[in-house]
Amino acid sequence: MDGTFSDNDISNVVEADRARVWHHLIQHQPFFTGADPRIIVEGKGMRVWDQKGKEHLDAVSGGVWTVNVGYGRTEIADAVRDQLVKLNYFAGSAGSIPGALFAERLIEKMPGMSRVYYVNSGSEANEKAFKMVRQIAHKRYGGQKNKILYRDRDYHGSTIASMSAGGQDERNAQYGPFVPGFIRVPHCMEYRKHEQDGAPEANYGEWAADQIEKVILQEGPDTVGALCLEPVTAGGGVIEAPEGYWQRVQEICKKYDILLHIDEVVCGVGRTGTWFGYQQYGVQPDLVTMAKGVASGYAAIACLVTTEEVFDMFKDDATDHMNYFRDISTFGGCTAGPAAALKNMEIIENEELLANTNAMGARMMDNLRALQDKHAVIGDVRGKGLFCGAELVSDRDTREPVDEKKVQAVVGDCMAQGLIIGATNRSVPGKNNTLCFSPALISTADDIDAITAGVDEALTRVFG
Repeated sequence: MDGTFSDNDISNVVEADRARVWHHLIQHQPFFTGADPRIIVEGKGMRVWDQKGKEHLDAVSGGVWTVNVGYGRTEIADAVRDQLVKLNYFAGSAGSIPGALFAERLIEKMPGMSRVYYVNSGSEANEKAFKMVRQIAHKRYGGQKNKILYRDRDYHGSTIASMSAGGQDERNAQYGPFVPGFIRVPHCMEYRKHEQDGAPEANYGEWAADQIEKVILQEGPDTVGALCLEPVTAGGGVIEAPEGYWQRVQEICKKYDILLHIDEVVCGVGRTGTWFGYQQYGVQPDLVTMAKGVASGYAAIACLVTTEEVFDMFKDDATDHMNYFRDISTFGGCTAGPAAALKNMEIIENEELLANTNAMGARMMDNLRALQDKHAVIGDVRGKGLFCGAELVSDRDTREPVDEKKVQAVVGDCMAQGLIIGATNRSVPGKNNTLCFSPALISTADDIDAITAGVDEALTRVFG
């Protein structure tokens, strides 16, 4: 740390936080019975420092898979500062220089896609996609083709509509009733196929995709407008679809005239080793949403990207005063986001971080498999690029999940070591048992080895 804060300053900050800040995703009662809230004061590269000056190696890129290019990037901060002085904001009904330039650069990375709609969060980006699907249903199909399919274990945001497309029952608990017209399809998690009736030993990927077609036929193809999927299921357990899945999904969508909506909020902008996760699987989506890594957290920005075919549906009759996407996102007009995103993309290209992600991702998977050989509690290791998971089980034969308290004990032990890792949290009832890793794309071999060494120590202490 550079000493910007004195001990007295930090004490005041901690007390102000305790008294006034409502944090995300945590129970606050311990803050009133002796524990202090954690304040992250500074970050540099892969490391962050808390209010006590303790250094932590961050293996989850800001806690929620966001800071893809690491902390302390002065070039991004300078680009944002310069843009804010020139023009900080104008509503999205008009354009801006960074907005136009980043859209052009982004589309270069997404063959087959064409148009960029700016918003400020992943939840909002998915909401906009859902609204487009609903409006298309009214414009083209008499309102009938309005249902949106989503997958068990997938997550698409925290608003009521995006939670209506949420496949994580614990996250959804106590927030209903939800928006009608969102229909769940089964997950494609091969490690837990034994829990699905009729799942075959061979060709599971195709079979899992065929379960989507069964739902479409049950609902009626003329009522289904879109299928929304994560390329790699994130908070639901870091799940990569098996071979054969994505090709079959594409075939099904084309067969029934269903828009394919890929949620890249976590996987987008390099996380899996390609610019976008769907590009790993050879599919062509109609709508793509993204957020976290777009600007690595240096500014709030999210995007909904569509094909020209989708865009054309909203301008085919200029005489109709209702025939356009009648929507606005106030902070989609901020210029800091695309300014930061341009510099973020430049860093990824100049430092060849996609190649590094593939190399370091392979190293992490190898290290995790070595831990699996050592620790019987690791039932499965999976992931893509620098997005990896290790599922913990009490019995490898039955695949019974370990007690969630022990999973959190592993996370807590790592934190005590100065290593920040993640775990599935309030997602799937009884199955929040996967350790999650998403270190920055700048990770070195030493960083990866330090992460897995810390996990090794934690597993030894918690499980023996």
